[in-house]
Amino acid sequence: MTTRIASAGLMVLAVTARAVTADDARTLKQAFANRFLVGAAIGTHHVIGEESAAIELVGRQFDSITSENLLKWAEVHPEREQYNFAPADKYVAFGEKHGMFIVGHTLVWHNQTPSWVFEGDDRKPLTREQLLRRMREHIHTVVGRYKGRIHAWDVVNEAFEDDGRLRETPWKRIIGDDYLEHAFRFAHEADSDAELYYNDYNEWHPGKRRAISQLVKSLQAKDVRIDGVGMQGHWGMDYPSLEELDATIRQYRDLGVKVMVTELDINFLPRPDQEQDADVARNYAASEKLNPYAEGLPEEVNAFLACRYGDLFELLVKHADKIDRVTFWGVHDGHSWLNNWPIRGRTAHPLLFDRNLQPKPAFNAVLEAAHPSADQ
Repeated sequence: MTTRIASAGLMVLAVTARAVTADDARTLKQAFANRFLVGAAIGTHHVIGEESAAIELVGRQFDSITSENLLKWAEVHPEREQYNFAPADKYVAFGEKHGMFIVGHTLVWHNQTPSWVFEGDDRKPLTREQLLRRMREHIHTVVGRYKGRIHAWDVVNEAFEDDGRLRETPWKRIIGDDYLEHAFRFAHEADSDAELYYNDYNEWHPGKRRAISQLVKSLQAKDVRIDGVGMQGHWGMDYPSLEELDATIRQYRDLGVKVMVTELDINFLPRPDQEQDADVARNYAASEKLNPYAEGLPEEVNAFLACRYGDLFELLVKHADKIDRVTFWGVHDGHSWLNNWPIRGRTAHPLLFDRNLQPKPAFNAVLEAAHPSADQ
């Protein structure tokens, strides 16, 4: 179990030492087997064999996978008449080999979508009908190829601002506010059995949460399939609060859809500004001050990270009847996107496994949260 003790005015996590027995569930998928799926995002370099040890770790530890980049538009459909399915084929084959729940990420997003998608041969913006046809063709081609094999899709990603306004993107400007509805309709046409999700970050903000809830209700009222909402877990040591996450989980579950934590990592590196988001467009110059753990994590920082992960998973276990899946955004610290965002070249340590694929104290804290003691 975990306890918090005061030391030198700081809160430090102490993980009670105990012998590991044969009955202990030492993998994530075993520990949470009766609660929710536990997944990892894997990349092209994994599926083409560049990190064989890491992909073997995924097979041992997880029962779900999400495509990190290899099914985003820029990767799978880089040119108008060109599709690149080779990495995605290997991704799906890996998931099938290991009997995993396979998630495709993502069909419609304003980032990592080539500019040609929104333009005609004359480089002028497409009309509404032209862009709808292009969206439908892409979704039908990609989803259709993996019909019955990819079990679920993040259909639309990050469509709302934190205050609930629909984000100004080429999709919205050209098609209109109903582009989300069309994306879900096209995905269902392409595979009527696949689960369909909306995915976003910072959903603890009441305005964003209300807007996403209204989207779900609107689609349901129109009999448009939507199966779940993904809460991107790009969280920090001090945000969001457990109370904010609790409220978000409850509100989404009341909609009658599945609730997932979809992109979990904990960023405790110094922030170059006060923003608490995962907007990939932000970028800043590197500095030693903003990269304090280039040589590794001190023991006390590892303890704080374990404490945060333990608290989060205790909350998720409490809501196991509402949570369908928890997916980490990466396999190990060296794979994490946070090494390059919002500052390139930083050394990030946000996941459960270090760069040598060894479990960190946070891994043990998560496993222990799967089996809470009577006094927790």
